[in-house]
Amino acid sequence: MLHTPGHSPGAVSLYAPELGTVFTGDTLFAGGPGATGRSFSDFPTIVDSIRERLLTLPAETVVRTGHGDSTTVGAEAPHLAEWIARGH
Repeated sequence: MLHTPGHSPGAVSLYAPELGTVFTGDTLFAGGPGATGRSFSDFPTIVDSIRERLLTLPAETVVRTGHGDSTTVGAEAPHLAEWIARGH
């Protein structure tokens, strides 16, 4: 279990290395961070969680998101600077 706050303070992602998969819920979607528009959410925190805890996983790790299509860590990593620039 990886503590990945940002969408909510107690958010977690479940990493199953033997399956090459991480279940990120609403922390990371295909194309960017999850929702941070709620009073308990925080965009800089979710970006830190993604950078420090998810993008450090092997690039081929499949990301099973809470909504939408799956992706991989390697597909999402190049977009980190763009997410930060967009901010919310």
